[in-house]
Amino acid sequence: MRALALDMLLELHQGETYSNILIGQVFEKYDYLSAQDKAFLKRLTEGVIERRITLDYVLDQFSKTPVKKMKPVIREILRMGVYQILYLDAVPDSAACNEAVKLTAQKHIVQLKGFVNGILRNIARQKEQITWPDERKDPLYALSIRTAMPMEILTLWEKDYGMSLASTMAEAMLKPGKVSIRRREDLSEDACRKLEEAWKKSGVQVTPSPYLPYAYLLSHVEGVQRLEGFAGGLITVQDVSSMLVTECAGIKENDLVLDVCAAPGGKSMHAAGKHPAAKVIARDVSPYRVELMEENAARCHLDNMTCSCADAAVSDETMIGKADVLYLDVPCSGLGIIGHKQDIKYDWSAEKEESLVKLQRQIVTSSIPYVRSGGTIIYSTCTVNRRENDQMRDFILEHFNVQAVSLDEHLPKNLQSRTTAQGYLQLMPGVQEADGFFIAKFRKG
Repeated sequence: MRALALDMLLELHQGETYSNILIGQVFEKYDYLSAQDKAFLKRLTEGVIERRITLDYVLDQFSKTPVKKMKPVIREILRMGVYQILYLDAVPDSAACNEAVKLTAQKHIVQLKGFVNGILRNIARQKEQITWPDERKDPLYALSIRTAMPMEILTLWEKDYGMSLASTMAEAMLKPGKVSIRRREDLSEDACRKLEEAWKKSGVQVTPSPYLPYAYLLSHVEGVQRLEGFAGGLITVQDVSSMLVTECAGIKENDLVLDVCAAPGGKSMHAAGKHPAAKVIARDVSPYRVELMEENAARCHLDNMTCSCADAAVSDETMIGKADVLYLDVPCSGLGIIGHKQDIKYDWSAEKEESLVKLQRQIVTSSIPYVRSGGTIIYSTCTVNRRENDQMRDFILEHFNVQAVSLDEHLPKNLQSRTTAQGYLQLMPGVQEADGFFIAKFRKG
């Protein structure tokens, strides 16, 4: 398993894919692996990615060669070893060291076996004496090392939300993730009970969402596709924060709903399932992702949902003034879903943020003309970045003939606040039981 984990980490080092996609592909290829082996492989691979900053900090204390100057294969072998020593109690320290040495030999770097062995055994012997940053002298750096969150992101959050909330979010993103499931809302109580019983019988821990009656948080899931109800379209993977988009939209019978950045399709599918008399058009720039949306729509028997390939940043004259409801779930930095996709935190930069904000404005400018007078616009992102959220809301209000609309009519009491009355909601990891997510509602004049 460790050799496979190493190969995955080296592939991820190339930056051409994301860990969740690669792990899924590996599990599909090696489907014969036991559940225990898959769990270990997933935990080790994701753990090394998640804790990379902390692991490198520790390695730099024990290695004369800085981590940044190591060969990629040695760097990943050492990271794997330190992760097992510090975070996997079920793995004896001696086994973590021995297996790392074996991996070094297998990769034909025999001359570095002693280097790897010496570093890891020293860490194992002295792990209780590791020197951690002083929180009183530099609280932000100490938080970065403790939570393995890049300083650039923590600096952004501290500026936007303060140190306390920055700390809350960073720590929340290290907690074991749960799978958020949306079930069909028209199921009877008996059908819902049977679904839950089947999940529990397969070893899944089921927790109802505190916000929506048809949303669940599941733990110990060994494959969503194997869950009772998935193949028949009774359930779909979707975070509750994303479900709130359709709740807030207030879709009416026979409305035309246009989702210009729809993939992976959860919000469009929710709209189509919740309002069978509505017509839902789901668009995305990626043909591959459009194909996946079509497959999911067919699985859920959503005949009122059509999927097509289109670039949301390019105006479509044929749609002007036709949509009753417009979903603007624009491409974003994804800082609200780091807990599910740890790779994201290493990709953020001020330059990438600038490029994203420019793209978001292009999409907004191209798409708002599609909405008829009196129609609804829902702007949303899965991030916790004011430039992409609050400031983009200000941009929309300033540059277009729209008015903010309160969300309170559609939200549960435990999510209502001063800002929701003003027409927007910012969900924060560690504060709400949901992903970091932003929703703003407007009515076109």
